[in-house]
Amino acid sequence: MKILANDGISASGIEALEKAGFEVLNTKVAQEQLENYINEHSIDAIIVRSATEIRQELIEACPSIKLIGRAGVGMDNIDVEYAIDNGVHVVNAQSASAPSVAELVFAHLFGMVRFLPQSNREMPLEGDMSFNSLKRQFSQGIELRGKTLGIIGFGHIGQEVAKMALGLGMKIIATDTEVENATITIPFFDGQVVNFSVETQSLNEVLSKSDFVTLHLPAQEEYVIAATQFDQMKDGVGIINTSRGSVLNEVDLVNAIESGKVKYAGLDVFENQPTPEIQLLMNPEISMTPHIGASTIEAQERIGVELANKIIKLLSE
Repeated sequence: MKILANDGISASGIEALEKAGFEVLNTKVAQEQLENYINEHSIDAIIVRSATEIRQELIEACPSIKLIGRAGVGMDNIDVEYAIDNGVHVVNAQSASAPSVAELVFAHLFGMVRFLPQSNREMPLEGDMSFNSLKRQFSQGIELRGKTLGIIGFGHIGQEVAKMALGLGMKIIATDTEVENATITIPFFDGQVVNFSVETQSLNEVLSKSDFVTLHLPAQEEYVIAATQFDQMKDGVGIINTSRGSVLNEVDLVNAIESGKVKYAGLDVFENQPTPEIQLLMNPEISMTPHIGASTIEAQERIGVELANKIIKLLSE
């Protein structure tokens, strides 16, 4: 069977597939050429990330496709229901990228509360002339330890964030429409393990009690966080979005920053990707990264292996 890894797959994933007898074509095919390529090469499965869309028209036009794999979590670039209804397997890597995304959440959090984005902009420009002035400007940082982190979306990534927050000494509260409770297991280097039982709460409770809010949700038809939700938050709250741009109203975020309601903001995803709004890009109060939550060497290796194992199981039956 032939597997097209259109947006790439790790060497360990390719190795696992080839060992199981699959032919892996680790080739990038342009979206407009995908249909012809799949049919000409009789592709049995295709692996994509967010760059390639697998819509109903493509699935209809490519009857050889038996499986669609998403090298990541979100599958909003795939017509999942249509594929499944027509006998095509759809799989993703649900847990492989969770530690990497969680670490990026804390990269933003640590950077924001110690003003690293602003400091890194100002030091090269004024560090030689205004060192003491900059020192005073950025001397009012705060610690994360003891603060309350609200987690909206308590799946694999949300729980990984909770694990890191607990290890840091933060308090956590979480909300999820499907998860009522979860056991968070924190392993240590010497083999010791500590378990925490977490009961999820309502969104309103999370918003009103949190010092920082982090979003871990799939794409939404309506905003989860907009002006009404910002009004429920504490003054000086921090907010992080590493999930999808569609869950957070960016206009309302900028307004909340300007009013002082939001003191810290970190974005890895944007409503208009790959062209974020200039009001965000030019805002010195926002810590920004270009959708790199799952983009670590370790995560890509885990994703490749996880997808390979799922493909082997489903297509070898």
